Amino acid sequence: MKAPLLRSAVVIALALGALNVGACSPRVDTRGNAIHIEDVAEIKPGEHTRQHVLSKLGSPSAQTAFGDDAWYYISEKTETTAFLAPKLIERQVVVVKFDPHGVVTSVDVVDEQSAENIEPIDRETPTAGNSLGLVEQLLSNVGRFNRDK
Repeated sequence: MKAPLLRSAVVIALALGALNVGACSPRVDTRGNAIHIEDVAEIKPGEHTRQHVLSKLGSPSAQTAFGDDAWYYISEKTETTAFLAPKLIERQVVVVKFDPHGVVTSVDVVDEQSAENIEPIDRETPTAGNSLGLVEQLLSNVGRFNRDK
């Protein structure tokens, strides 16, 4: 009578252990427009145009809104294990700049060593009219209720 119960407990423990090990395997996420460096090497400054770059590399991840006309191809791979913060595995940034006529002037591959870490500022911009005092909070619902229902 105890042997089948013990055998069932061992099977359940092994199944839970296998699920536990499987749940801790890292998850790899790829974001952005991952392009092949071989395709980037084929783009020649002074020879190719926006249309050629678009057909070769696809749509850019970002474009400059003003100033120099540049396209940015950005991608990154991160690895997340369980509840831990994601860890950066690989980041690729390719910058293609154009002259006013749409001809490529430069193609730059930015590596991780030349990237700069930017710390965001942790403050809020105050807006007028959104902070209520104690009396305003207590009296804000006076007259809002419909007594006919």
